Amino acid sequence: MDEALLRSLTPSVLTVLVRRGADFAAAEDAVQDALVEAVRVWPADPPRDAKGWLITVAWRKFLDATRSDAARRRREDLVDEEPPSGPAPAVDDTLQLYFLCAHPSLTASSAVALTLRAVGGLTTRQIAQAYLVPEATMAQRISRAKRIVSGVRFDQPGDVATVLRVLYLVFNEGYSGDIDLAAEAIRLTRQLAAAIDHPEVAGLLALMLLHHARRASRTAPDGSLVPLAEQDRGKWDTKAIAEGVDILQAALARDRLGEFQAQAAIAALHADAPTAEETDWVQIVEWYDELTHLTDNPVVRLNRAVAVGEADGPRAGLAALAELDDSLPRHTAVAAYLHEREGDLATAARLYAEAAQHALNLAERDYLTRQAARLNTRRRR
Repeated sequence: MDEALLRSLTPSVLTVLVRRGADFAAAEDAVQDALVEAVRVWPADPPRDAKGWLITVAWRKFLDATRSDAARRRREDLVDEEPPSGPAPAVDDTLQLYFLCAHPSLTASSAVALTLRAVGGLTTRQIAQAYLVPEATMAQRISRAKRIVSGVRFDQPGDVATVLRVLYLVFNEGYSGDIDLAAEAIRLTRQLAAAIDHPEVAGLLALMLLHHARRASRTAPDGSLVPLAEQDRGKWDTKAIAEGVDILQAALARDRLGEFQAQAAIAALHADAPTAEETDWVQIVEWYDELTHLTDNPVVRLNRAVAVGEADGPRAGLAALAELDDSLPRHTAVAAYLHEREGDLATAARLYAEAAQHALNLAERDYLTRQAARLNTRRRR
């Protein structure tokens, strides 16, 4: 069963149902039911037209789920509108669906969460991790968003800022999480950049390209995580880096700085350094200051503490870290790294082991566990 194919077809199928009168929540449920049916049926009897099969089955699932008297009367009209049999047109509705999910009736955070769940293919747990909230809280937020948009006509698509936030989170999950969505996020952001002349769209595309350029060096052959300072820079995609830098420079020249441009500038400084030791950490701290001013995001402040530790020494980094909530994800791992740089191996080893217990994915947990073991070995010598 080609799960990637199913994920790629989901947005178009969902769009067809919404356009034909299904409210969003019912349409999503019907599409999910159709996907389950595909997993059951396709291995033994694969369809010649996968998209057409999914549209037909999802529409029938939607009709079957319509049970009230009023809905039954409406069903007679809906049957007449059922998509015709035969091959479905090859139209990519994904980006349009992103805009439709960013509906004005939803808050920005709810629109992002709904889109990630319905279109991006992320689980509620993955979305909750991205938002730094409990999974139960995110489940309630998504359910509430579905209720709000149920029955709403999607003739007022949301704004660019919300769609950019969704694309950014989808890329991050694809880059570091359990589902590979990074390439899809880049593809959609390219489409958006071609359609909209907006410096933040360009900034996001540059950021994605600069991060994606390092992907081949982020893991060892055994799948273990390789930190930036230890990556083989010869494996970096210089073509993607050059493209990202060119796009970023053009965006910055417009003098309308936004958070994605600032993040891309930081990524460009990392990409420009021939070695880790030659990284311009002073300038990176300055960009983090800009980014903090733009967003006041705790994760940004956490990353700034690391940069301060590199630019001004580990004590300065620890002082910056002390200003943050120690429950912040990766706070303990950053503290471990800065204590190690300061020479306090016992504290660093203990913190690495503690951070491993709260790692957000298996690769990160294994890396932190190895760091703790490495320091404990050094201390015993």
